[in-house]
Amino acid sequence: MSDHKKTAAVADSVLKTAALSARALAIAPYSGFRVGAALSTADGKTYEAGNIESSSYSLTLCAERVALFKALSEGERAFETIAIASDTEEFCSPCGACRQVLWDYARDIRVILVNRAGDTREMPLSDLLPHAFDDRMF
Repeated sequence: MSDHKKTAAVADSVLKTAALSARALAIAPYSGFRVGAALSTADGKTYEAGNIESSSYSLTLCAERVALFKALSEGERAFETIAIASDTEEFCSPCGACRQVLWDYARDIRVILVNRAGDTREMPLSDLLPHAFDDRMF
């Protein structure tokens, strides 16, 4: 394994662990569905978040958007990877709103999905949002 691949594997492992830890930050009193996200920036910073629910579900924010908004509010503009950890046996991919917001601000970043067992699945965001709507439309 090349040094670059080893470094990337370590970075992915750290991001996965951060997403699993962020899941504990979730505030999900209504659904009990906890999700954690860890977003890495181009300069190596990591922003972690859990989902935050409201009794009016439409006001709930997913972990992915909370992590992204935290990073954006701190001035970050270049992103590498987002890891998303759920409490389910299946892999939980970002909802449509999260896919769109991630595309708007992070474009085709790598997405690492982590299930309850700690297994992972990786893909570019474009696989989750083909034919994305963006500034090229206008």
